[in-house]
Amino acid sequence: MKFAVVFAAVLAIAVAAPVEDRDAQVLQYENDNQGLDGYNFKYETSNGLQRVEQAQLKSFGDDVSALVVRGMYSYQGPDGQTYTVNYVADENGFQPEAPHLPHA
Repeated sequence: MKFAVVFAAVLAIAVAAPVEDRDAQVLQYENDNQGLDGYNFKYETSNGLQRVEQAQLKSFGDDVSALVVRGMYSYQGPDGQTYTVNYVADENGFQPEAPHLPHA
């Protein structure tokens, strides 16, 4: 299941990418699916995309458990600068952090 989600995300990026990015090659890919307890994956492509993510099952009380996800992704913007976003997704929702993102 996790592989399907990762594959769909990579496919969506590839389809939406400019023509020169469609020829990008996967340089590194690792995936460790730990069943219901969590997962780890990372990939890097020749056009500068990187993503690392890990999830662990966390118990929130009586019969309530959910995956807590931590990760980062980076990409090269049209201006040539590399942008990196670190994030956590947990009981407080999706929480991205990056200097280039607007702050409340």
